[in-house]
Amino acid sequence: MDQNRKKVSDLLKKLGVHRPPIPVDKIAEMLGIEVRYLPSSDGVSGALIRKGKELIIGVNSSQHPNRQRFTIAHEIGHYILHKGWSLHVDEDFCINRDGADNLDERAANRFAAELLMPEDLIQADVARFEFINDAVVSALADKYRVSSQAMQLRLVNLGYREPF
Repeated sequence: MDQNRKKVSDLLKKLGVHRPPIPVDKIAEMLGIEVRYLPSSDGVSGALIRKGKELIIGVNSSQHPNRQRFTIAHEIGHYILHKGWSLHVDEDFCINRDGADNLDERAANRFAAELLMPEDLIQADVARFEFINDAVVSALADKYRVSSQAMQLRLVNLGYREPF
């Protein structure tokens, strides 16, 4: 089991989360992180701010709710994976992990994908279908409250679909 999968699995078990959509806002709260929704430029998706013992995830309130959920999951990833940071602002990060600028961003994106779309839950859902077409991708995206693009990428990375 890879590192992100193990960390997410342990976190979800500890918090009693067993089915989608994963309540990332509640997970942040249970971790002691306040989530604040604030208008921002389109180029800023979110930020993780550590001020002493206070932790805040700032989320761009003008973005789509699915994008906001990804931002929260991404910032939780930074919190869990990159303990030493005091401020981290995500400008123009994209869900395509290969497009992320650095290793920390790619790691936070992979963590967010695993948190929002845990491999074991995806595996159980995919097993119900004879084949995965665009309608199935859309239905799964709705169930997990992520974009179709995020679900498509997750299914490709897990080996359920061919790269697009």
